[in-house]
Amino acid sequence: MCSKQNVLILTALVLAGLYVYYFTDWINRPRIQIIAQTRPIQPRGPVAQVYPVSFLLDGQYQLKSVKVVPVGAYQTNKFTPPLWHLVAYTNVPPTVGFLYGQRIPGMRPWLTNARPQRLEPNTVYRLFVQAGRAKGQIDFHTSGLVEPNN
Repeated sequence: MCSKQNVLILTALVLAGLYVYYFTDWINRPRIQIIAQTRPIQPRGPVAQVYPVSFLLDGQYQLKSVKVVPVGAYQTNKFTPPLWHLVAYTNVPPTVGFLYGQRIPGMRPWLTNARPQRLEPNTVYRLFVQAGRAKGQIDFHTSGLVEPNN
């Protein structure tokens, strides 16, 4: 009788463990899904070489860190200096999306007074985003400006 009760308790614990592992974020770190899009609009400023790049997140996140690095340099050196790196310094309002180089409320550059560096045309970059325990990353490709035909 005692062994039947122990088997039922053990089965319940195994099923509970499987549920926690597969259907909750207690063990697995949640992932942020990101969509990167190049916006074919005329960028601001005469020195821009690429179209603006926008990033859309799969939900509203209170961002902790945003960082962009060139993929080629990152593959050979994980500590390559980022082109754009923001960190939270106050309560960051929930964010659904942003543009490369945009000022995000509640965030500031990792290095004081650092400005985002220009993106080069036809280059692959990687965006890293962190919000609480959730992390996400995406590789995106820039495209050069197309001169209008007059």
